[in-house]
Amino acid sequence: MDFSYDIIVVGGGHAGCEAAHVAALMGANTLLITMDMTKLAQMSCNPAMGGIAKGQIVREIDALGGMSGIITDRSMIQFRMLNRSKGPAMWSPRAQCDRQRFTIEWRKVLEQTDNLRIWQEQAQSLLLEEDKVVGVETAFGTRFNAKAVILTNGTFLNGLMHVGFKRISGGRSGDQASTGLSEQLEQIGFLVERMKTGTSARIDGRSIDFSAMIEQKGDEEGRKFSYLDEEAKIMEQKSCYITHTNEEVHEELRKGLEFSPLFTGRIKGKGPRYCPSIEDKIITFKHRNAHQLFIEPEGLDTVEYYINGFSSSLPLEVQLKALRKVPGLGKVDIFRPGYAIEYDFFQPTQLKHTLETKKISNLYFAGQINGTTGYEEAAAQGLMAGINSVLKIRNIDSFILGREESYIGVLIDDLVIKGVDEPYRMFTSRAEYRILLRQDNADERLTRKAYELGTADIGRVQRLDDKELLIKEIIEFLTETSVGPDDVNMFLEKVDTNIISQKVKAITIASRPQVEIGSLLKLIKGGTELNAVKSTRFKEIAESAEIKIKYEGYIQREKIVADKIKRLESLKIPEDIDYNELVSISTEGRQKLNRIKPTNIGQAGRISGVSPSDVNILLMYLGR
Repeated sequence: MDFSYDIIVVGGGHAGCEAAHVAALMGANTLLITMDMTKLAQMSCNPAMGGIAKGQIVREIDALGGMSGIITDRSMIQFRMLNRSKGPAMWSPRAQCDRQRFTIEWRKVLEQTDNLRIWQEQAQSLLLEEDKVVGVETAFGTRFNAKAVILTNGTFLNGLMHVGFKRISGGRSGDQASTGLSEQLEQIGFLVERMKTGTSARIDGRSIDFSAMIEQKGDEEGRKFSYLDEEAKIMEQKSCYITHTNEEVHEELRKGLEFSPLFTGRIKGKGPRYCPSIEDKIITFKHRNAHQLFIEPEGLDTVEYYINGFSSSLPLEVQLKALRKVPGLGKVDIFRPGYAIEYDFFQPTQLKHTLETKKISNLYFAGQINGTTGYEEAAAQGLMAGINSVLKIRNIDSFILGREESYIGVLIDDLVIKGVDEPYRMFTSRAEYRILLRQDNADERLTRKAYELGTADIGRVQRLDDKELLIKEIIEFLTETSVGPDDVNMFLEKVDTNIISQKVKAITIASRPQVEIGSLLKLIKGGTELNAVKSTRFKEIAESAEIKIKYEGYIQREKIVADKIKRLESLKIPEDIDYNELVSISTEGRQKLNRIKPTNIGQAGRISGVSPSDVNILLMYLGR
């Protein structure tokens, strides 16, 4: 067996799987080291992909040649497009998945990927030569050599799980923690901190009274994440259910607070503000007498359900008593309790935008090791670390996405420039250019870049070309064709918008918010003969055309702003600059600039603590 590789990926979670797959796809001889091959890309928390802003990330991953969207489509048991009542910049796809099938499908892909091998063992230390990583050593002393190493250890680095005052070492329920790497990196000089996350109890569906809950079905229309032709077949769409806590539930929880590791100081790590534990909610939001809970199926062939919104580290008996006060859960049985987990992470300000560490050459971090939370954020980082590690060892320019190009660009820029003080979660509000970064156009933004990288084949580009041609056909047809009162007034009355008194261009009708383009085209002579209408992708194409028509002004305005900001990104800052010499910059500004080392003026301006006047001084120094 050859123990030398181009790329070694440590950790088989969502980040690790994407990193290993894309590195091998680009032709690098790749090794994935994982502690358990049966849990690749395990959904450790709720069994779902996508959601607000996260759905956009999954579509971007797919457009770049990643696998998360395809795996989701192969394992989904429900699909919903969230926020359809809002503007298209807010639309976000979300899929409920069969958790076991998701892992199985990932394993199939990885085992069938050329240039990729898998090794099951714990990675315990890095092999270093001065300030460069050259390999990995495992717990049994196996030494693997590599040109680059990507760490994607998730919550496993010195993981510690809490249920009440009971605590055990582990990276996830049933899995041991990973030791050695944190200690080694801290000795080298990396800043290591602790974070906390948690999960809820898993409950037995046979003991749930679904009649006391609100059923939440998926969308009836066929939807999927991937831009490829591969069809998403939902063999049996499973419903989720909504219920709520109440004062009785809260009272049971309050009784157990004295045994809470969260409130008694036993947990030191900072938890996620946007996904707090249920005991945290009843303290932080004292005025609320109810909190919404989602009961989510874990798969097609299991009775196991996940309770979204009831994460807890309270003692088992407290969790169970409180759950049995929830409507529909009066006789509930559980498979395992909820728990909190503390783990090591590394401040991401210690990284370059490529996700390579500044301190050790050819060493990359991706996923929760960087202080993020969520499968989608982890997968995106893994993909980018995988791409950039291959480019680095080939001496090719790095691949960095701007904030105006993708949510992935926003994610990485936020991490590297701002750092984290709580688990980072992506929201649409974090992106300045939401109208440009829609879920429907991720392929338009990124697929041609992926083709240049070698992560997308020519078939994907041709599929994108076809889509853009058909969108153009619809817009040109509506722009050139006139419609009269007899053609559309009955339809306009039906959709509750003003009728017309004379002929107008069809594009003016299509611009109205109440008008759906697919229905309009059927009323216009020649509309049903368009190639776009005959296409099997008509719904996808019509939706994109409709967004472009109705939001053209907003899109163009946002592009102008993005172009102005992009010019700041082109103003490079010398690598050897000593900010201590620029005494006109504030003390905090000099400290932050010295630590983070931004590569351009745009990045410098986004650093917390660097004021506009500090940026102006930098511009003067650069002769601007």
